[in-house]
Amino acid sequence: MRNRSLVLGLAAVIAGGAGSLQAQADSARVAELERRIEILAEELERLRSGEEAIPIASEDARRLGLSPSAAAAYGRPSGASFAGYGEMLYENYADGDESGTPTGRTSRFDYLRATVYAGYRFNERFLFNSEIEVEHANEIFVEFAYLDWRASGQFGVRAGLLLIPVGLVNEFHEPTVFLGAERPVTERSIIPSTWRANGGGVYGSSGRFSYRAYVVNGLNGAGFSSSGLRGGRQKGIKAKSSDMALTARVDFAPMPGLFVGVSGYTGGADHGEIELDGSAVNARVTILSAHAQARFRGFDLRGLYARATVGEAARLNRALDLAGDGGVAEMMGGGYLQAGYNLLSQTVSEAALTPYLRYEIVDTQARMPSGYERKDSTNSRYVTAGMDFKPVPGVVLKADHAWVSNDAGTGVGQFSVNVGFAF
Repeated sequence: MRNRSLVLGLAAVIAGGAGSLQAQADSARVAELERRIEILAEELERLRSGEEAIPIASEDARRLGLSPSAAAAYGRPSGASFAGYGEMLYENYADGDESGTPTGRTSRFDYLRATVYAGYRFNERFLFNSEIEVEHANEIFVEFAYLDWRASGQFGVRAGLLLIPVGLVNEFHEPTVFLGAERPVTERSIIPSTWRANGGGVYGSSGRFSYRAYVVNGLNGAGFSSSGLRGGRQKGIKAKSSDMALTARVDFAPMPGLFVGVSGYTGGADHGEIELDGSAVNARVTILSAHAQARFRGFDLRGLYARATVGEAARLNRALDLAGDGGVAEMMGGGYLQAGYNLLSQTVSEAALTPYLRYEIVDTQARMPSGYERKDSTNSRYVTAGMDFKPVPGVVLKADHAWVSNDAGTGVGQFSVNVGFAF
């Protein structure tokens, strides 16, 4: 009997130990499951917020003044990098303008651009980055090409062909980054995107603030017109540089997905070559812009206002033989509000389906110099409604319709389709 009791006791001890070991194993499994669930929850939240899976975080790329794909070189420890984007645009114009007058415009297809980002990281501090673009299937341009010295994680120095850090689109112009088959009119006429110039400067960040400030060659005032400043871009090609310009930007990001900021540009545009009555025309251009963007839980909200002034506009117009209502304004401005919502944001799908609406006002002759008239057609309103579909983060199909009106009653609406990609 005694031996039997000992055996039973020993069995009980063994059973108890096994139970304890089993409990520990169960506890370990539960802890591992909890860890995996937490990782999955974070991933779901990232997908719901609309953030895209890219080599370098989108907010880090923005602080550098680059779109996600354009920042590929910064995501490598060393060596060469390769990325790119492209887009094709179909435009179908209304048969008549808002007053019913036939426009005579025909539909058109345009392979807007095919772009390659090529970079090389020499070491932790030095890198080269560039964007080489073929526009309209036959014109090759360098959009930017610069050397970057990253003195620290918060401060750097750049020199080369630089994107001007003004507005929401000029630096961030990949088709997968902004809503709309075409870039907003304000950021084509008042802020002449895509706008680049030769020069150098600094960039950096501190806490929730980021900044960029460059000294670059000025615009060429000989290319200004009643439709804005776009014709004054020099694009880095043997750029006239007798007049230099200062451009700068500051952004504040109080939380992920939200930032607000201001940006500006000021510089001469005559380069000592535009003269009237034997003296140079001081055609100083100053552009000021305020912007905001919020992306959260599938919402994409953006707003921008820009104003530009041109010094000695009356003398500039006479020097350029521009008369009547065809002259360059001494002040022009524009702005827009835009809202979109990703209908798939609260699912686990990586696809995005985003209807959007944009209201925009642009006036390229807001104030004319004495002796010159304004053209009513230069004060325009745009209401654009469309859909942005991304089957995967790097591919986009955008379709929208723009209703256009102006003070002359000659606004022409259009339907547009854009197919784009970025990698």
